[in-house]
Amino acid sequence: MKRFCIFLAAAVSVFNVSAGVRMPRFFSDNMVLQRDMPVRVWGRASAGDTVEVSLGGTAAAAVADSSGRWLAELPPMQPGGPFEMSVEGPDSTLVFGNVMIGDVWLCSGQSNMEWPLDMTEGSAEEIAASSCPAIRLLTVGRNCTPDEQEDIAAGSWEECSPETSPDFSAVAYYFGRFVYRQTGVPVGLVDSSWGGTDIEPWTSWDTMRTAGRYRVLSDCADTREAMGESLVNWERYEEALRNDPGDTGKWYMESSAEDGWDKMHVPGIWSGPLAETDGNVWFRKLVSIPRSMAGKSAVLSIPAVDDADVTYINGRLAGETYGYSLRRLYHIPEGVLRQGENLIAVKVFDRVSDGGIWGDAENFYIEAGGERICLAGEWEYKPSATTAMYDATLDATHPNNFASLLYNGMIHPLTGYGIKGVIWYQGENNVPRASEYRELFPAMIRDWRKAWGYDFPFLWVQLASYLPVREEPSESRWAELREAQNLALSLPYTGQAVITDIGDASDIHPRDKRNVGLRLARCAMNVAYGMDTPASGPVFRSMETEGSVAILTFDTSCGSLRPADGNRNGYLKGFAVAGADRKFRWAKARIVGSRQVAVFSEDVPDPVAVRYGWADNPCDNDLTDGSGLLASPFRTDNWSHP
Repeated sequence: MKRFCIFLAAAVSVFNVSAGVRMPRFFSDNMVLQRDMPVRVWGRASAGDTVEVSLGGTAAAAVADSSGRWLAELPPMQPGGPFEMSVEGPDSTLVFGNVMIGDVWLCSGQSNMEWPLDMTEGSAEEIAASSCPAIRLLTVGRNCTPDEQEDIAAGSWEECSPETSPDFSAVAYYFGRFVYRQTGVPVGLVDSSWGGTDIEPWTSWDTMRTAGRYRVLSDCADTREAMGESLVNWERYEEALRNDPGDTGKWYMESSAEDGWDKMHVPGIWSGPLAETDGNVWFRKLVSIPRSMAGKSAVLSIPAVDDADVTYINGRLAGETYGYSLRRLYHIPEGVLRQGENLIAVKVFDRVSDGGIWGDAENFYIEAGGERICLAGEWEYKPSATTAMYDATLDATHPNNFASLLYNGMIHPLTGYGIKGVIWYQGENNVPRASEYRELFPAMIRDWRKAWGYDFPFLWVQLASYLPVREEPSESRWAELREAQNLALSLPYTGQAVITDIGDASDIHPRDKRNVGLRLARCAMNVAYGMDTPASGPVFRSMETEGSVAILTFDTSCGSLRPADGNRNGYLKGFAVAGADRKFRWAKARIVGSRQVAVFSEDVPDPVAVRYGWADNPCDNDLTDGSGLLASPFRTDNWSHP
């Protein structure tokens, strides 16, 4: 099962259009406000209005400036609640109930952070036991926009319960559960993630215009300016979508006189002239209905549509679906079908990549009175509003087509809302450009900390094992990305969860999210809460050679080195060694003493470099210490490859 959301870029309204005091959506009932730091509360009102905020026996006032913005700051508070927060202006009062003071964690990244609890291992039992009023959940609505927003597109706080947890980020949920159990402090989890996204769109334009390939646009003040003519063309295209010629011309009616229709076989992914097409394409087919089906209620079954459809029969709306599903079932009332020819028209919208009506032909039919007619076969089609028509070569609604598009809509609105820290799970999309991640990842961390104004803890998940296991040592972009993640640990108040042992060779979305959340929570206990909790396994520090043996020294967080599988008489797995020829061969490796590993190979008499877990799928890595956490993959060389 896949979950998609279609969003056409549009500016988010300034909170709402009502008069009086207005506030961003994330100020809502059930919210968690960050303890032990000034509580910042803000919004809009009429210029010059005084706004008074009260919470838990504390109060503060602010005056709206000439643009209507106001910001009140309450003194730091200890964990507790529930409280009521009142925000009063001259003409209106907002009251928020069931407010908690605790620790707020921003949870962001791509699909492995977004992945919902109900699609993970052991989800049924976990969901049934997920009732915990001290944990609160906020899912930030997807918003891809060239302009920095003041509010999120959608979302409000909810108590964690069997009703709210199934669709929430599984990694965030497990992380929050473990943190609450360890600290007893209320936990607020803000899930602001989007599957299949690069790191660049999550970073502000102020930072991205001086990084990577965007340096040539350093003179541009904001994302909109940098996108230039491409964005203008895209906005023309969006306007065409909103005023689709097929809608205005009623292409769903038999009386429509539009010409220029071509033909193609349906179902099927768009190809030929429609290949790489994004936007609206109409499909029509005349279907002969026998007397035995005419006038009866019917079911219209359409196989998967990528990404959305609006479907008509004989000029009457049959149904519409936005988002991916394997099948659409539309119920047709009595009196719509008639004997003889009936026109079925489907407007298909594709946001990006492959589009079309596709899937099993057996699921493409109309059925009435126990009779079924297959609809697979030749259909007419005609594009009505596509990117090609408007030279919209830059898809401004696609999060990866330009830097800062997600930061603007999904991170920037939150800046200023107090947080304890961030957990991050992203990197898969940047694997093809792994070397760039060395710059991009720490740049984003610094960027967010600058936006909030303090160095909050930043914890992340290192990429899991993925793709087939290779028989011989080889180069690996996945390993290079993990190395870039390792390097970011040089920043203060950072931590990393290594999960190479719980990946899946055939699935980029490992279903064991419980251990991911647990390992992140262990990092948090160490980095954010100052507890004596091991946050990582052994960390490579140095290498020296003694003849044909390479001696590696490690720092350990908990006791001596050991193999994860407990086989102390065997060799450690995952080590490779190379000589001056730079050709790596599998090596034997043994623990010597408490902090060293001896690595050697009969085929490499003069070792120069050692690599450990340097592969797409280092699933058998087994070097650990008393913490039980694996050592991260690493290499001692810095050799480049094509």
